[in-house]
Amino acid sequence: MKIIIHGGFFSESDQSKDTKIAKQNSLKSIVEKSFEYLKNHSAVETVAYAVSLLEDDELFNAGIGSQIQSDGVIRMSAALMDGTTQKMSGVINIEDIKNPIFVAQRLMKEDDRVLGGSGAKKYASENGFENFSTEIPQRRKEYEEKLKNGGKGTVGCVALDKDFKLAVATSTGGKGFEIPGRISDSATVAGNYANEFCAVSCTGVGEDIVSNATAAKIVTRVTDGLNLKEAFDKTFTELKTIDGFAGAIAIDKNGNLYHQDSYPTMVFASYDGNQFEIF
Repeated sequence: MKIIIHGGFFSESDQSKDTKIAKQNSLKSIVEKSFEYLKNHSAVETVAYAVSLLEDDELFNAGIGSQIQSDGVIRMSAALMDGTTQKMSGVINIEDIKNPIFVAQRLMKEDDRVLGGSGAKKYASENGFENFSTEIPQRRKEYEEKLKNGGKGTVGCVALDKDFKLAVATSTGGKGFEIPGRISDSATVAGNYANEFCAVSCTGVGEDIVSNATAAKIVTRVTDGLNLKEAFDKTFTELKTIDGFAGAIAIDKNGNLYHQDSYPTMVFASYDGNQFEIF
């Protein structure tokens, strides 16, 4: 069993050393709790659980810590993918829901598995997800001061369970100050993708990740025989040609973990029950 999570890029908020330490401490706690959960749950259940914990922490740009869009409204996106069934479900630009990843998880059983905007909110309400004010004072302060230091934040998790099944989940509060209606990469196969060979979650500038089809490329290349490092190197080389900004985490079917980013600022943590890796 293996698990790896990311909390987006450190540049998404306060640049202080104390903030980075706080994020690292939170990631360590969350990855440890999630590994314990993985012992008795599937990879699909675990990635949703881990991402919900990240959504509940205002340090990260998802859930209650989400950025505010240019019209003053918070809209969030999240997705979940089962590597075994290759079913993906998600919500795009959903409002007033504390844990968008749980709505995405519920949608896994539906024929229509990706919903957006008012349709996503209506589905959430009809299925018992309570309205919740996701805004925190720090995000409002950033909005009012027009500080554009968001834009590179997302949270995600990849897990391999005891049955050697892979899953991935990704959630975002957007880049902040975007045009209402903008679609991020997080609920697309560019930012969140898995099959039986590999699972990948991305963070960074959504437009760059979509243009590069980052997660889908990495998974496809591993499926075609490249190892994780080779798949990442080739994909990030292509990202560089468009001056793209992204980071990604992954696990392959053999339990190999890998991560890479455009700049060394992505915060992440991994755990296999014995050893932590944290940045």
